[in-house]
Amino acid sequence: MVPRYARPEMTAIWSAENRFRIWFEIEAHATDALAELGTVPKSAAKALWDWWATNPAIDVAAIDAIEAVTKHDVIAFLTWVAENVGDEARFMHQGMTSSDVLDTCLAVQLAQAADILLADLDALLEAIKRRAYEHKLTPTIGRSHGIHAEPVTFGLKLAEAYAEFSRCKLRLQAARAEIATCAISGAVGTFANIDPRVEAHVAAKLGLAIEPVSTQVIPRDRHAMFFAVLGVIASSIERLSVEVRHLQRTEVLEAEEYFSPGQKGSSAMPHKRNPILTENLTGLARVVRSAVTPAMENVALWHERDISHSSVERFIGPDATITLDFALGRLTGVVDKLLVYPERMQKNLDRMGGLVHSQRVLLALTQAGASREESYVLVQRNAMKVWESDGQLSLLELLKGDADVTAKLSADELTALFDLGYHLKHVDTIFDRVFGAA
Repeated sequence: MVPRYARPEMTAIWSAENRFRIWFEIEAHATDALAELGTVPKSAAKALWDWWATNPAIDVAAIDAIEAVTKHDVIAFLTWVAENVGDEARFMHQGMTSSDVLDTCLAVQLAQAADILLADLDALLEAIKRRAYEHKLTPTIGRSHGIHAEPVTFGLKLAEAYAEFSRCKLRLQAARAEIATCAISGAVGTFANIDPRVEAHVAAKLGLAIEPVSTQVIPRDRHAMFFAVLGVIASSIERLSVEVRHLQRTEVLEAEEYFSPGQKGSSAMPHKRNPILTENLTGLARVVRSAVTPAMENVALWHERDISHSSVERFIGPDATITLDFALGRLTGVVDKLLVYPERMQKNLDRMGGLVHSQRVLLALTQAGASREESYVLVQRNAMKVWESDGQLSLLELLKGDADVTAKLSADELTALFDLGYHLKHVDTIFDRVFGAA
């Protein structure tokens, strides 16, 4: 975790204090269930909770000192609790194994992280929707292969992003449900020394589902799916960021990141206003996606368990969620303050002498009786003249001067084909599909 790209709420989830608190809750709830089943005395569970109620702080340094000797983090934690609670602590962890604690804790942490990320997505969606409606009918050029294609609106560009991040939200909700799984099944997952009802009790207390069959560890296909979804969200962040970066290029300059008073764009060139936020988001997206392959490789463990996944998850759990949380917050700020230039959009639309209307002329010629092949030749031979003039010539005027074209279409009919509004007639329909009918 790099502090520069971290926010406190998400970072706190991965703190040692939070981890140890979750460990204690797992152990204490399990002891409660064991007491109800008569396996351990009820006084043991009460002793744990009484101590916890009067213990405001986790002594991370003390636990670390014990682990330096034991070389085992869960044993170190249990030893520290026992030193504080006293004799009743001997009933803690009855029939459990370390993975019961570690895997259930990780499930809680990932669910907590998912809740923050879902709130982040809600904030981003709200910002995108607001800006989409603001520019619902702001015409701009649509590009394919980076080349002018046909008119769209800037609102449609944002509506597309809204739909994509809405899908991201649905995927993350599903991934959260899949990862929020509890396993308290003992060594190799057979419940030989602990009743399955203990697992059900702990799961209910922590808001988790039970793992139907664990092999001492929760199957890592669940985790692989979770991190894969984070990777997809990161890619969606990059997609919108790249769009902003392209639109901010000097030759385009249809939109740009907000440039605050006193901000400097370059140490050497005072004129520079660079898309540093969206460039940063492109890089952060790569970091989040870098967690996906290791998560996939964690699925295949030896027999009922090994710990080859453990060190990986200690990295990717915090790094991927903290980075994605920061990235979603940053993108929301970019969208919220994005500077949009409708006049420049119109200027770019008009730059190539009406070439953006070529398809409509092509279709009109076919409706007027020309074959598609003949129509294409008639339009293209005039369009190429405009292209080669760098937009100095007018496609409409060239078509009006082409006898083969005017034999099929009158000057008035040709002029009508260059109406920009024609391309925007279904914007309402698309918005209704994306945002819902009013």
